[in-house]
Amino acid sequence: MIKAIALFSGGLDSMLAAELVRRQNIDVLGLAMETPFFSARKAEAAARQLQMPLTVKDITTDHLTMLQSPRYGYGKNLNPCIDCHTLMLKFAGRKMEMTGADFIITGEVLGQRPMSQGKQSLAVVAKNSGYSDYILRPLSAQLLEPIKAEREGKIDRSKLLAIQGRGRKPQIQLASDFGISNYAPPAGGCLLTDPMFTRRLRDLFYHTKNYEVRDIELLKYGRHFRISDACKIIVGRNSSDNNALQTLEEKHDAVLFMADFPGPQVIVPYGGNANELSLAAALCASYSDAPDNTEATVICLTENKSTMITVRAIAKENCKSWII
Repeated sequence: MIKAIALFSGGLDSMLAAELVRRQNIDVLGLAMETPFFSARKAEAAARQLQMPLTVKDITTDHLTMLQSPRYGYGKNLNPCIDCHTLMLKFAGRKMEMTGADFIITGEVLGQRPMSQGKQSLAVVAKNSGYSDYILRPLSAQLLEPIKAEREGKIDRSKLLAIQGRGRKPQIQLASDFGISNYAPPAGGCLLTDPMFTRRLRDLFYHTKNYEVRDIELLKYGRHFRISDACKIIVGRNSSDNNALQTLEEKHDAVLFMADFPGPQVIVPYGGNANELSLAAALCASYSDAPDNTEATVICLTENKSTMITVRAIAKENCKSWII
């Protein structure tokens, strides 16, 4: 039985690429990657729809190392697409070798993304992965050089496609032909393309040498205020943020909340001095339901000790320069 590993994001293109190959009586195993910047949830849902087996691989450690200094740089924000795809294909290649599969599938379409899916970029990614002759892009295969599996007749090249460009009509028609009616929109998925998130991530990289995955997770929630090189304050925006921040609290943080009025969950990661905690309390009051121009009491928990801080709210317009 011919076998393939499908690098599987769960987007329409990856679904079509996998299904196109499966229809040649080839056994396909999906492989989804996961980091703090993108999850495998979409891939898991798509694999269930196709009834295709899926393995999820957490590549956080390797991805963070690459992200600090990508060989081919970043896109518009902090997205190192060429280096990221190269890394994923290295993992897919190892999975291919471990399982005895014959080749790797990706859903890439020639010319769909100007930075990472031009013909030159596809060739660079394939070469740098170390598996150049094993990477099949079924949706654009007839526009690319045949790989080893095609030359050896393990897959029929004539049944592969020649899609190119940013249009989606061929894929939508193919999805209809395959009976695939439920698929995610093409945009989104990676937080490294989000301008606000990447500003926060750059700030973290600049100010925190030994950051942890938890520090990256915190970037996804609340309002972030950088008040000094050593101190950042995070203020929940709503109940969903407050709940998420509670799950990410650690004992060395300072945690603040209102004593007498509804208000946000506030975290000062790794704690702070008395002045910093007083400022965090004032920010807590600013985003609470406490009446303006009155003193309010904020509870501050540090190392399982509770302190009451009485403050007045800071005018929000005076905090804008601190917002990340």
